[in-house]
Amino acid sequence: MTQHSAHNTIVVGVDGSEASLEALRWATAQARALQADIVAVHAWQPIGAGFAPYAPAAARPTDAEQRDRAAQLLAGALRAVFGPRIDRAVRAVVVEGPPERVLLQQARGALLLALGHTARGQYDLPSLGSVARACLRHARVPVVAVPAAERSDRPASPLRAVRAPAVARSGAA
Repeated sequence: MTQHSAHNTIVVGVDGSEASLEALRWATAQARALQADIVAVHAWQPIGAGFAPYAPAAARPTDAEQRDRAAQLLAGALRAVFGPRIDRAVRAVVVEGPPERVLLQQARGALLLALGHTARGQYDLPSLGSVARACLRHARVPVVAVPAAERSDRPASPLRAVRAPAVARSGAA
């Protein structure tokens, strides 16, 4: 794949789940066919508010630690899909903020937004989470919900924390 403009990109939401890895695999095949680039996006939110007010400060991870964990998660997801050599046409972006807002902002002007979802929900219907539903409602580009492979279809590939020096980091969007 070669470098293209922002309008020739496929944005993929990556949260480390098997469903998001499947979306990244699907988007990669589409990007090759369309000669487009991939923008793999991981949104994170500070978890400090989730701690009790009396919890010791040492128990709360700093924003920098949380940002690093988010970057490590995305780097691990990219390595799980692409192996050690990640194509130059794949750009990794870690952004602080609510996932639906971050994904919608990153997808502006893109060819499409790819999200993973579990293959079956209640009553064997496709299961979409709140982020995917919000993106489907508000996106200005096509949204593709890629089902996760059945557990028997693909062996589990646990994500390992790795250093992520090549991941672009953005502030709050």
